[in-house]
Amino acid sequence: MPALVLLGAQWGDEGKGKATDLLGGSVDYVVRYQGGNNAGHTVVVGDQKYALHLLPSGILSPTCTPVIGNGVVVDPSVLLSELSGLNERGVDTSKLLISGNAHIITPYHVSMDKVAERFLGKRKIGTTGRGIGPTYADKINRVGIRVQDLYDESILTQKVEAALEVKNQMLTKLYNRRAIAADQVVEELLGYAEQLRPYVADTVLVLNQALEDDKVVLFEGGQGTLLDIDHGTYPFVTSSNPTAGGACTGSGVGPTKISRVIGILKAYTTRVGAGPFPTELFDEDGEALRRIGGERGVTTGRDRRCGWFDAVIARYATRVNGLTDFFLTKLDVLTGWEQIPVCVAYEIDGKRVEELPYSQSDFHHAKPIYETLPGWSEDITKAKSFSDLPKNAQNYVKALEEMSGAPISAIGVGPGRDETIEINSFL
Repeated sequence: MPALVLLGAQWGDEGKGKATDLLGGSVDYVVRYQGGNNAGHTVVVGDQKYALHLLPSGILSPTCTPVIGNGVVVDPSVLLSELSGLNERGVDTSKLLISGNAHIITPYHVSMDKVAERFLGKRKIGTTGRGIGPTYADKINRVGIRVQDLYDESILTQKVEAALEVKNQMLTKLYNRRAIAADQVVEELLGYAEQLRPYVADTVLVLNQALEDDKVVLFEGGQGTLLDIDHGTYPFVTSSNPTAGGACTGSGVGPTKISRVIGILKAYTTRVGAGPFPTELFDEDGEALRRIGGERGVTTGRDRRCGWFDAVIARYATRVNGLTDFFLTKLDVLTGWEQIPVCVAYEIDGKRVEELPYSQSDFHHAKPIYETLPGWSEDITKAKSFSDLPKNAQNYVKALEEMSGAPISAIGVGPGRDETIEINSFL
């Protein structure tokens, strides 16, 4: 049975939660493989709206086992709060599994994240201030705290003390902040141990055995392709790999077991935080996209920057992820425009460029070259098949598919769980 990867093909916020939830009833496991509570997925079920940050979207499907993989960084207080909120709303969270190798976001990671951003001033990256970057930095520096460390007080204490030796020097001498007491951090972390114990597992073993038993496993990225630490618009990126390769390292499942890679594309483009954005709009159209699309970050609460669809970015996402399919979301938001521009290439130093430039400087100065497609005014939220869409909406989807380099197999025509047109099955 297949292992599928579902990921953002732009800068995140493409509607991965809706896509994952749509598949959740057909798969046995949904796995978050990177990121932390800097991600945000909104899922609408009936008249209920769920905002998920750290938990896989599959948590809302009663037949699915949600998994937080080893590549995720976990803030225990956020996780337990999110679980509590779902339990209060009648959602069964008892099947959740958490990798014992996932790294823990500690209070000092959050402190370091916030003071570093303030210190950078105008040069700040635009992080969420939730400690994600500092936690991944400690992981790479081999001074991180893992979930399994919560069950050995001696090891936990040694690791916290070692990490704070350097961080307290920075907090007090560089940032003029108060030092953090190691014993208080240890006490807080130990307080989470028993609450998390029922969920902790060897998820690498569980997932590989599931695939051997012909179970369907869906891997869910937390952010978009252009925020990937290696393949995104560095340094305005996240601190992990939301691209398809990250699904393997973040879960312990080998690449030969991945059968399909599905990219989520918004019918226009948005971005949260700093960094280059060639098609960004600063006019009434940009404000209309923001208003109609409800473009406010689920996790950050920040307004998203909005722009027209960028086919150059879509082609790039197809290439670096090996995408086999696209799920196009929020097509309904474009209803009402007489003409819809689509970026098909860039102008850089007077030259036409049709592929994403590898140079940060070139990308920063890229100017979009647009082709304009006719729009539609008909309500499409009730459409159940591709033929139900207005002719101009069909042509818009076909044009995006041709420009992006992979088939569009599903289309979101509204926020609801049932407001999706499925053209080709993902399974």
